[in-house]
Amino acid sequence: MKVLPLQAHEMSPAILDLTVNPNVVQLKIRFSVEAMLAEIDLSEISDTNLSENAAKYDELRTLKPNQIKKIFNNKWPILSKHINLNQSGRVVELSYQDLTVPDVGNAELTRISHLYLEADIEKDEPITFSWNAKFGPIVLRQVGIDNGLTQFLPYGDESDEIFFQGSIEKSKFQTFFDYIIVGFEHIIPKGWDHIVFVLGLFFFSSKLKPLVWQISAFTLAHTCTLALGSLGYIKIFPEIVEPLIALSIIFIAVENIFVKKLNKWRPLIIFVFGLLHGLGFASVLGQFGLPAGFFVPALIGFNVGVEFGQLSIVLLAFISVGYWFNKKNYYEKAIAQPISAIIGLVGTFWFIERVI
Repeated sequence: MKVLPLQAHEMSPAILDLTVNPNVVQLKIRFSVEAMLAEIDLSEISDTNLSENAAKYDELRTLKPNQIKKIFNNKWPILSKHINLNQSGRVVELSYQDLTVPDVGNAELTRISHLYLEADIEKDEPITFSWNAKFGPIVLRQVGIDNGLTQFLPYGDESDEIFFQGSIEKSKFQTFFDYIIVGFEHIIPKGWDHIVFVLGLFFFSSKLKPLVWQISAFTLAHTCTLALGSLGYIKIFPEIVEPLIALSIIFIAVENIFVKKLNKWRPLIIFVFGLLHGLGFASVLGQFGLPAGFFVPALIGFNVGVEFGQLSIVLLAFISVGYWFNKKNYYEKAIAQPISAIIGLVGTFWFIERVI
């Protein structure tokens, strides 16, 4: 699966491809080496601009590959203590093999490097992996066999036991629940454009019936394109999809202000916008590049997590605003329309930012 580019300040989870042989385990970690060297705490943020070390990260991104490798090699004795491989209760020493760093390239995109490690292990004894939570979430994929473990480790968690022969039953079950968390976190707290869009739907009418029609149309649509885009049947161009998602937010906001009641075309329009948002979701899931054997449970779990996130937004909006004010005479002019105007301005800002 093609890995889609991210903006330079946005961090996606690292990916560990782990090959377990009878006596040797090989690790290939796909990650942002600059974020690690800048000591950005990715357990708390996914946007490097929010870190106090943002300037250091930006400076590192301008360095050539050999300069980055030199800095990393000097820090490896310290960094290695935060990457852990265990077997039967003992620490397995990791041997540094190589670090590949791309050329500087487009400074607007995250530069992804690959770290190669090896370790000698005892035959037929399971191993576990973990790394420091500050390095951020990581997707572990056991490669080389059809039934290898795939697991999402969000907060420095230790992996399940990894066997040479694999364990497909446990890993598929675990993958489903792991990616519910991934999908939910993509909405809350990371999916601001999707949060704003759902709020736009809510402030058109906080009454249940029209809201259910719109959310249902949105859910059906993004489920379709999430599946098709993630499976590669639809080619995703983030430079096109992301500005269009911003435009969908603007449209909803403007319609909230000037249209007084739900017309028969609005669910269809919401459906079309849902197709766009589904491609946005697919671009996130595509970053993990899951092997085919684990893609279906990850896809379903991710979609379930997204739905939980969206329903949580609607519920919070109803509890904080709708329940108290939606029957007031001043609700539309004093609350719904001003908030819709703010939503429209936010969408306009995102559109200009994503185009320019």
